[in-house]
Amino acid sequence: MAPNKSKVSWKDVKARLTDLSETELIKLVHDLYVGDKNNQHILHARFDLGDDVLGPYKATIHRWLWPDFGQDASVGRAKKAIADYKNAGGQPDDLAELRVFYCEQAAGFIDSIALEDETYFDALIAMFEHALVTIAALPLKKAQSYSNRLENVSLICHRFGYGVGDEMDEFLANHGINN
Repeated sequence: MAPNKSKVSWKDVKARLTDLSETELIKLVHDLYVGDKNNQHILHARFDLGDDVLGPYKATIHRWLWPDFGQDASVGRAKKAIADYKNAGGQPDDLAELRVFYCEQAAGFIDSIALEDETYFDALIAMFEHALVTIAALPLKKAQSYSNRLENVSLICHRFGYGVGDEMDEFLANHGINN
């Protein structure tokens, strides 16, 4: 029985995929790859291909956290870039890089324009904590570089007031990082 066309789900697609031969499956992936840049980014991230797998994700984060004059910022769209990378099966150290980069971009933008937006602050603090959790799972040498960068973010955030830097210091201390 064919599924109701208005309510097709992943389960229906998955059932059809099992019927494909290896050649048909490769052709399908090829068609998806050439048909959409986002699919290319997903496959590059999944298989760690190319010189700059993180480039498109970083560009998206930068665009939405540090918009050009006259454009809106969007923490949701910036966070979506990180979720997209994670869902693509990206590498843990690259996920840490994206989360730390997010913190650096957000802190830099706030500092550069003296932004006073509680939602933006809250999103930065939440990402800061996610970054710390992510780097805690990395080998010590890699984690140290990211920790140093987050300490710099915390120092910048002390200039804002509103307790942002203080909260970050607490997170750093809770993760055994002395600020």
